Amino acid sequence: MVENLLPSRFHFHLHRLDTKRRLTSLLASHKTTLFTFLWIAAFGSVFLWQRTAYIGGGSGTSPVGGKFTIFGRIKPIQPLPRLRPVVFDLKDFGGVGDGFTLNTEAFERAVISISKLGKNSGGGQLNVPPGRWLTAPFNLTSHMTLFLAEDSEILGVGDEKYWPLMPPLPSYGYGRERPGPRYGSLIHGQNLKDIVITGHNGTINGQGQSWWKKHQRRLLNNTRGPLVQIMWSSDIVIANITLRDSPFWTLHPYDCKNVTIKSVTILAPVTGAPNTDGIDPDSCEDMVIEDCYISTGDDAIAIKSGWDQFGIAYRRPSTNILIRNLVVRSVISAGVSIGSEMSGGISNVTIENLLIWNSRRGIRIKTAPGRGGYIRNITYKNLTLDNVRVGIVIKTDYNEHADDNYDRKAYPTLSGFSFSGIHGQGVRVPVRIHGSEQIPVRNVTFRNMSVGLTYKKKHIFQCSFVKGRVFGSIFPRPCENFDVYDEEGRLVKAAAESNVADIDYDI
Repeated sequence: MVENLLPSRFHFHLHRLDTKRRLTSLLASHKTTLFTFLWIAAFGSVFLWQRTAYIGGGSGTSPVGGKFTIFGRIKPIQPLPRLRPVVFDLKDFGGVGDGFTLNTEAFERAVISISKLGKNSGGGQLNVPPGRWLTAPFNLTSHMTLFLAEDSEILGVGDEKYWPLMPPLPSYGYGRERPGPRYGSLIHGQNLKDIVITGHNGTINGQGQSWWKKHQRRLLNNTRGPLVQIMWSSDIVIANITLRDSPFWTLHPYDCKNVTIKSVTILAPVTGAPNTDGIDPDSCEDMVIEDCYISTGDDAIAIKSGWDQFGIAYRRPSTNILIRNLVVRSVISAGVSIGSEMSGGISNVTIENLLIWNSRRGIRIKTAPGRGGYIRNITYKNLTLDNVRVGIVIKTDYNEHADDNYDRKAYPTLSGFSFSGIHGQGVRVPVRIHGSEQIPVRNVTFRNMSVGLTYKKKHIFQCSFVKGRVFGSIFPRPCENFDVYDEEGRLVKAAAESNVADIDYDI
C-alpha cells in the first residue's frame, strides 16, 4: 500500500505507552484462558478450511473454480460502471489476458468500433477485465473511455521492434535523447476530444526494465517512448489508475487543453530507471493534477514548454496549472520541477499541499541561456519537506541543448515566485537560488517558513543575483538580497545591493 511507503513518523500512533502496559498486564493474568481460546479458534479455522476451501469438490466447474477461500467466501468483484452509452469488453474482440498472448489487434479492433459510433452518440467504453493483457502500442479515439477493472494490467511488449517510430516533437526539433525519430508511447492519442482513462485502480505497466538497460548501455538509436502520451487534444480525464515502469516519461500530455489527472499512482524504481518522470505537462493549458502518489526515477512532475530555438518558434506556453494534494518522492531529481525545457513560456502555476519525502530536491526551477521564454507567477503553498537534501532550487545554468544552433543571447526571464507555509525536517540546504547577470531572479517572496536542518553548517541559504521580500518570521534567515517586512507589512530591513553568491549564515 502507498501509506506503507511513507516515513514512519507520518503514521498516527493509535496506542500510547500506558495502554500497552495495561494490555500486557491483562494478557499475563488471563494467559490460560487466552491460550484455550486461540487453540479452539485455530482448530475451527482448519475444519472450515477443509470443508470449504475447494468449492465444488475442486472440479473447476464452480464460480470459484477450486481457488482457495477463507470460510468459503471469495473477494467480491466490483461491478464495472457504465460511463458511456455503448460498452465493449476486450474479450469480445479476441483479447486473452494470460500475460503472453499479444492483444494489439484486439485493442485496435475495439478502438475502431468506438470510433464508428460518431460524436453524437456519446461515445463508447472499452472495459479491460481482470487479467494481464500484453500489447504493442495502440491509439485511442475521441469520445472514448478506457476502463481498467480491478486486477487488470495492460503490459507493454518489451521488444522495441513492436514500437512505432514517430517524428520528433515540433517544439523539440530532435528526439530528446537521440537525433531523428522517437519511439511512440504505449497508449497514444492525438487530435482527440473527450478522452477518459480510468478504472478500479487497474494498472498500465510499461515493463521498462529492458528499455532502461539498453539506454544505459547505449544500445538504442532512438529516443525511448512514454507510457501514455496524448497530443493536441482537449477534455482529458485520467483518474483512479496505476501507471508503472515506463520506458521513458510516464504520462506526457503535449499541447493539450482542459486536462484533469486525479487519484493516480505512478511508480518506478527510484534508481536505475532513468528519465521516468511521473507527469510532464508540456505546452498545456488549464490543467489540474490532484490527489496523486508519485515515486519514480526522475522528477515526479516536470512542467515543460519546448526546447531552445524550437520551443521559441513553436510558441505554446504551459499556463493555468493547479497541482495539489500530492505525496511525491524523487531520489535522483526533484519532487516538482519547472523546465528545463521552457522555451515557450510557463506561467500561472499553483502548487499546494505537497509532501516531498526522501528526495534529492523538493522544488526545482531550471533554465539556461539559449532557452528564451519566461517563467513567471508561480505560487507554492503548504509544502512539507521530509529528509530532502535541498528544499528549493532555482538554477539558471542548466546547459543542455538540442544542438549548437541555439541563440546564446536568448535569455529567459524569471519573476514572480511566492513561497508560503514551507515546513519540514532533515533538510540540508533549505534554499538555493542562483541567478546570473544575464538571468536575474526577480520578485521572490517568502512567508511563514520553518525548516529543520540536518546539522549546522554554512551556506544553508544560498543566493546570487536574486531580489525578493520576506514577510514575518523565517527560519533559516534569508540572504541579504531580500527586503524584510514584519507581519503587518512594515519594512524592517532593506535588501543589500550586493549580488555576491556567498551571503549566507551559520546558524
